[in-house]
Amino acid sequence: MGLYGRSVHWLHMSALPTAYIAFGSNLSTAAGDPAATIRAALRALVTALGVEESRLHASSLYATTPVAYRDQPPFINAVASVGTLRSPERLMAMLLEVERLFGRERSAANGPRTLDLDLLLVDGLVLTKPGLVLPHPRMAERRFVLEPLAEIAPGLVHPVLGRTVAELLAVLPDEGEQARSGVRRLGRAVGW
Repeated sequence: MGLYGRSVHWLHMSALPTAYIAFGSNLSTAAGDPAATIRAALRALVTALGVEESRLHASSLYATTPVAYRDQPPFINAVASVGTLRSPERLMAMLLEVERLFGRERSAANGPRTLDLDLLLVDGLVLTKPGLVLPHPRMAERRFVLEPLAEIAPGLVHPVLGRTVAELLAVLPDEGEQARSGVRRLGRAVGW
């Protein structure tokens, strides 16, 4: 069995479904400050998936102001894409395990966190299951997700809204929590 439980007789490597994952941190971990934590989480994901580093494509790191709950440190965010045959459910379970490795405790919604990993999209898949909704239901409303996603996949089409990531970013209001000034590109997330 292969692709999401279906039998796969032959699949060219370039045809692997692509998963897009958001990374966020605003608390230090044993790996270091939030930027070091994101970098370590990217490496941990490569290890968990058992893929070569070159198969994971990461955006730059971005410093972002908190959304919703504002009384907390700024976040460091990034987005990565990776081709995988793992089902979205299995991939989500792996992401939760990586979060736990970095000390993630789910206490307050939108509160400070050591590491937050969100499965944003898996190609054009639309899915609603307990604990997993694809595409991520709030991704189109979040500059801290769209900016790094647009860096690595500006032409990616949101399967429900029918707009590219670049188009979603362009129509996002430049005010309040979504102001452009609240997201600042820092530099490369990974050196591979």
